[in-house]
Amino acid sequence: MTKSFKIKKGDQVQVIAGKDRGKKGKVMRVDRKAGRVVVEHVNMLKRHTKANPGKGVAGGIVEREAPIAVSNVMVISSDTNQPTRIGYKVLEDGHKVRLAKVDGAILDQ
Repeated sequence: MTKSFKIKKGDQVQVIAGKDRGKKGKVMRVDRKAGRVVVEHVNMLKRHTKANPGKGVAGGIVEREAPIAVSNVMVISSDTNQPTRIGYKVLEDGHKVRLAKVDGAILDQ
């Protein structure tokens, strides 16, 4: 069974724990099974890759993002630019939207 998260792909988040604490970035991928997210320019690691001319891959040291635990990131409110917890609200037209607890801003458009 997969877990449900309040963080979605495309959200602006801030890291609240770990070596990259304080960094901000956009969520590129969410892995619900492992409970992890990949945030751009956060938790960077280096991989030494061998050249593969058949696939057009150049050799060398490649930097890429590694997954980080979903509990170590918080969504940033679009209005106040502060990290916030997420709540839900059902609008009059019946749509369920995510809500920033810090200022009441609606996160889903």
